[in-house]
Amino acid sequence: MAQWDGRSRGTVLGYRIFVFLIQYGGVKPAYFLLRFVTYYYFIFAAKPKKILINFYRKALKVNEAAAKNYCRKNFYFLGQTLVDRTAFLLGKGNVFSHHFENEKYLIEMQEQKKGGILISAHVGNWETAGNLLKSRVSSTIHVLMVDAEAKKLKQYLDNSTGGSQFSIIAVKDDLSHIVKVNNALAANELIAMHGDRYLPGVKTIELDFMGGKAKFPYGPFLLASRFSAPVTFVFALKANDFHYELSATEPITEKKSPEAIAALYVEELEKKVKKYPEQWFNYYDFYSQ
Repeated sequence: MAQWDGRSRGTVLGYRIFVFLIQYGGVKPAYFLLRFVTYYYFIFAAKPKKILINFYRKALKVNEAAAKNYCRKNFYFLGQTLVDRTAFLLGKGNVFSHHFENEKYLIEMQEQKKGGILISAHVGNWETAGNLLKSRVSSTIHVLMVDAEAKKLKQYLDNSTGGSQFSIIAVKDDLSHIVKVNNALAANELIAMHGDRYLPGVKTIELDFMGGKAKFPYGPFLLASRFSAPVTFVFALKANDFHYELSATEPITEKKSPEAIAALYVEELEKKVKKYPEQWFNYYDFYSQ
């Protein structure tokens, strides 16, 4: 299968233009420019377009024309997530509203003083979710991730926007990240991670997803099963340009195997993709070959 390579796409000049627009004009002008930029990608980005169209045809059982329409909207929604992320980093996030379904679950997790594990996906805008819930639920959210962004692009974002508002725990071959996760949970802090992407060579688990067999990374679910912290699946989807729908599932508090947690996660992920198919941001062949 064509696997995700862990790298973000985009150029420094492109980000520079959008940062300038958001800083001095706000989100609306950036969205306006985004329509032209994303349509350009829809026309010329042959590989991700083909992959998305194939995904929509198989997962949603739609024809070629409908799949292309989903794809065009997908590119625009992806652009919006990047604009929105930058808007929060620049202190322009007050234009967004949100509704949080089951926010009480995260508050209850914090009250248990065991920390919490939040598993999300590349569906919607997970980083905006963290910005919206951070001050209401926990002052400290650690994101467990592979730090594989292009160095020059990451450096520019850090310099121009002050960097991420989250604490990043990088996954290391020496497993030192496990110690950091344990310390964070002991301090009643939240660990956020994705459960839908993997890099070549890592252990995976194959599950039924949207009408086909798909591989998911084993690591996040193994980690979730090893600690005593409650586990919930969280998502943030755009309902319109300036409103987000956030959700959390009832926390898993009893001991479960990695396979059982993964199965529950994929069940919830499938619900979100069916409801918000244009906000599926995995641009590689997701199904097992």
